Amino acid sequence: MTKPIPASASIRADLLRELIRRWRDDPGATYRSWFLWNERLKNFRSIRRGLGQVVAEIDAGTFGVAYRGSSLETVVHSIAEQRQIFKGADHAFLWKPKLRIPDIYENPDNQRAFGRLLHNCSCCDTAEDIIGHIHAIDRLAIKGLGPAVANLLYFLHPTLIPPFNTAIVNGYNALTGSAVKLGSWTQFLAMRTGILDFNDAYRDLLSNDLGAIGGLLFDIGSGRYPAPPLDEADGASVADWKTRLERARAEAQALSKTIAAQGESDRTHAEIQAWLRDLGIALGHDVWIAANDRGRLHDGVPLGQGCLERLPPAIATAAGADSIRLIDVLWLEKGEDRVAAAFEVEHSTSIYSGIVRMLDLALSGGDLHAAAGFFLVAPDAREADVRAQLGRPAFSRITDLDFAYLPYGELEKNREAIARFGSGLKAIKAISRRLS
Repeated sequence: MTKPIPASASIRADLLRELIRRWRDDPGATYRSWFLWNERLKNFRSIRRGLGQVVAEIDAGTFGVAYRGSSLETVVHSIAEQRQIFKGADHAFLWKPKLRIPDIYENPDNQRAFGRLLHNCSCCDTAEDIIGHIHAIDRLAIKGLGPAVANLLYFLHPTLIPPFNTAIVNGYNALTGSAVKLGSWTQFLAMRTGILDFNDAYRDLLSNDLGAIGGLLFDIGSGRYPAPPLDEADGASVADWKTRLERARAEAQALSKTIAAQGESDRTHAEIQAWLRDLGIALGHDVWIAANDRGRLHDGVPLGQGCLERLPPAIATAAGADSIRLIDVLWLEKGEDRVAAAFEVEHSTSIYSGIVRMLDLALSGGDLHAAAGFFLVAPDAREADVRAQLGRPAFSRITDLDFAYLPYGELEKNREAIARFGSGLKAIKAISRRLS
């Protein structure tokens, strides 16, 4: 016989469902602004690749003894740029010389242990294995190397490891009445168990990807949304909570102009892709739009309309094909399987991920990209950002390749003339600025 659910538990479950639905509908909350963000999934492969490079450098003894300028800084910086939830993710990895933490830079044994953790977790696919590797590094008691590393592990196993920061811990404690503390792997693993239980109970409103519940906890812990009362949920406490929830709704409506501006940023990205699509077709190329962008609308028209529906077999089966198919725009020689030009549009997101996708194409081998041009297309004011990223040691191979920065302003000003009178890549290269 099934045990009846206590009335108070049933009431709180209803309140939690109301909270999650309100949160999901809020365009400014992390569910819509980050979890459903089109660029989020595109960044997973590049971040995983970056972590692989960290492991390879540690294994080869070439990682160095400093965070600044390292491959770890490059990949963590990319994670930290992923909108609100990961803002400040790099703080835990910054070298604190007075405290000598995190002690993975100057201590080679600790550095190798950190590399083993990343490597072992990237190679396994069960929660038991991952937790075993976490316990192994926890036993070493490396100063300053705590559960902030979970933000790296999340990008390796998003259905098994939740993201982690102070706001998420505060949100979890408020939602469950727990007293989880920062800095302890044991506490993190206990919180992970509770997060999985909560996620199972409300999976129909959340996701198998623990980024969704991580976002909910972040918004509660950062004060955007109030957690329902933990007690018997009497009328007064519920009424007070509903009042605070309505206040959160009002604040969300007051921020509608800001959210609309962010929406315009996303539309601008699509607009630039549409410019490049139309220009490529006008110049006689077959055009490929990133696989997860084909259905996005610009002026009511899907970006993939009039473009290739699938990549030629030689490209679709090449090394790095999973990354190549996510490049924003590819121009291919008409009827052939060779890339004439590749474009990554970097409106406001991390330039790192776009560079990695372009490198996957550039280093794929064969004749797929013979004489191709590689263009990072960005607002006029982002040239310094582009050059700073390309100057990182992780991208030393760029100097051997034909990479260029194409400013929005030059593209907007010249695209119609190029479409009417241009041929090949000469005109595009003329309005671009060489980076390598």
